[in-house]
Amino acid sequence: MKKILVIDDEEWLREMIHLALKQKGFEVIESNNGADGIEKARSELPDLILCDINMEKVDGYLTLASLRNEAPTAAIPFILMTGLADNAGMRHGMELGADDYLAKPFTTDALYAAVEARLKKAQTVRDEAERKLAHLRDNISLMMPHEMRTPLNGILSNAEMLATSAATLKSGDITEMGQEILKSGQRLERLIENFLIYAQLELIAADPKNVNALRIGKTEQPVSVIKKIAGGQALQAVRLNDLKIEAADISVPMSGEYFSKVVNELVQNAFKFSEAGTPVRVKLAEAFNGVELSVTDQGRGFSTEQIKRIGAYVQFDRKMQDQQGLGLGLVIAKRLAELHGGTLSIEGSKGSGTTVTVKLPKAKAS
Repeated sequence: MKKILVIDDEEWLREMIHLALKQKGFEVIESNNGADGIEKARSELPDLILCDINMEKVDGYLTLASLRNEAPTAAIPFILMTGLADNAGMRHGMELGADDYLAKPFTTDALYAAVEARLKKAQTVRDEAERKLAHLRDNISLMMPHEMRTPLNGILSNAEMLATSAATLKSGDITEMGQEILKSGQRLERLIENFLIYAQLELIAADPKNVNALRIGKTEQPVSVIKKIAGGQALQAVRLNDLKIEAADISVPMSGEYFSKVVNELVQNAFKFSEAGTPVRVKLAEAFNGVELSVTDQGRGFSTEQIKRIGAYVQFDRKMQDQQGLGLGLVIAKRLAELHGGTLSIEGSKGSGTTVTVKLPKAKAS
């Protein structure tokens, strides 16, 4: 039984809607004001909300905005009801995330049509998310064993040697084995983290409302982020002198967490696939209608076929196993760019270095 929350300060209208929906087999919850409606939405998590616009103190717009800003209620279908339906008001409601409008007075047939249409659309979105999740689960079950085997073997073989022969090993050998276990464990940790992040991004991509919520994030001081993340990668690679940063503190339309992830993956690849003593250049600048982050190295580069694979990559695929370094981190960076309305492109050729560029639209003014 689908649960519907009706928020309206007119008792007779709530009762009429309640009776009409009950006849169709819905469970109905009532609220006589916006503040109470918000609390009931949080506690009951209804399948759909019908809400009047013109109420005292907390009106329909404030109710909608509040629920859209909270993860548990953000995706609940929301229909605004009003006796003063005008284009400006409708546009404002849609910008806040309303799914539909019902102009008062309305017939029971119009009520049924609006409710059933929104519930059907919400079910379609859920079914698509479930389909993608099932596909993701199947692919992870194929990929995980392959991707995890190498670092796991490093951990197990060294641990076994320590467990069985520690008494006969030299202190230097024990230290070396411990370092190998640590290195393999860190690699395994990063693999698991990337798989989880990718799964999260695919679930976000399945729902337009989640994508819109994702795009609210901004990084207002990206230079400090770049210096911290890129500097950390340069230090780890023992190549601090090779890092060259040219960046402007312009607003980047991506949260600091995700922007850090993009920078980390691109810079890590640049150091990984280039020789010590050659520069890795990180640049952030304004571009036409947007912001552009690029990372350039003078390493071995990628073949046209490898670049095409990343460009066409959408879901996990067994081909990733032979991409010779084009790993999941770069796929995550590409997916993040796309979910924020941007692109990731790769330029270069085998043996002549690589430039990876992420282009994002300009951040919207607050």
